[in-house]
Amino acid sequence: MKVILKEDVKKLGSRGDIVNVSDGYARNYLFPRGLAEEANKGNIQQQKDREKARLKRMKEEKAAAEEMASRMEKEKFVIPVKAGEQGRLFGSVTSKDIADAVEKAGYEIDRRKIQLDENIKSLGMHKVKVRLYEDVVADIKIQVVEA
Repeated sequence: MKVILKEDVKKLGSRGDIVNVSDGYARNYLFPRGLAEEANKGNIQQQKDREKARLKRMKEEKAAAEEMASRMEKEKFVIPVKAGEQGRLFGSVTSKDIADAVEKAGYEIDRRKIQLDENIKSLGMHKVKVRLYEDVVADIKIQVVEA
């Protein structure tokens, strides 16, 4: 029996694949758990339409992320912090602090998307990578100043 997988199934295939399985496996395991549906003409056409819509949505999201990256790279984000002598900070600037500064500037990003090797512990200009989409990375400038 041919089925269309709704979810990734180990050792069988990934979501959207059309695979050939035994009737019993399909009726007793895949269908009751909602992992697959029968591959008839209507369902195959629906799957093609869903895939086409998903690809279009991904393309739009990537274009939006690239546009946002180009705007973010032109800006400089200022983070005021308490500092001691010789520019040493009391504490450090974390990805959460950077995310807050970026959000104040009008960009919506998740702090987990900020790729920070280690927290910033000194005043001055720092470059930080922000992963906005699968393969879209923005290099933003962070200016850490004394409060």
